[in-house]
Amino acid sequence: MSENHPDPYAYMAELQEGLSEGEKTELEGQLSEKRLQLESLGGADTLERARLQLDIAEILVWLEHKEEAWSLARAAFDAALENEAWQDAVEACNVLYQTEQPLSIPALGMGVWLAVTFPVQPELTFAMLDHVVSETPGHSDGAALAAVATRYVIDLRADDAQHENLSLLANNLIARVAARHSNVQDQQALNAWMDKLELRDPQVFLPRLGQVVNAIVGGNWWFDRDELRNKLPD
Repeated sequence: MSENHPDPYAYMAELQEGLSEGEKTELEGQLSEKRLQLESLGGADTLERARLQLDIAEILVWLEHKEEAWSLARAAFDAALENEAWQDAVEACNVLYQTEQPLSIPALGMGVWLAVTFPVQPELTFAMLDHVVSETPGHSDGAALAAVATRYVIDLRADDAQHENLSLLANNLIARVAARHSNVQDQQALNAWMDKLELRDPQVFLPRLGQVVNAIVGGNWWFDRDELRNKLPD
């Protein structure tokens, strides 16, 4: 997505290369077990089946079988969306992003839209927005919008047990983005930077993040956003 990231998936290759032979053997054993479980379910398009497909797809990503991983995760996404299982749909997008296929970046954008729009677990929303930061040029405001949205979602959704640790992660992400965006090094400069980019009011920064997401997805939306908004819980 960015000229600053000629290979946005290089980190996945590094992780795979770091697997020991024993770890690969263990993953292959898990893969065989999960495949048998999937076969036993038959062809029913259920959430149980979708979650097994996602488990298999995640293992396949680790083992560098990414085209097959894409197919399974894509099927899981469709089933999750059909069943209004928003958490599962976002998890599917997270796997689809990691498969390094031609539509992996649009899948990331759709996952971010779902994660911010629906009451998805804050840890997963953080992970999706962190991917956006990684994929966005350092000088772009898009990373700033994604970073500040992580803190907003955490404040909105995290319970008391989660909030402190997740807030620390979000604050560190904001500081890292500010440093690379404008060489921000202290709290006073950070405050000024946030004011300058209008990052304090969700009524301002969320629509701008929506524009960034729309650019990431392009014309590849797999769902009607207006139709899904009508399914938001009261």
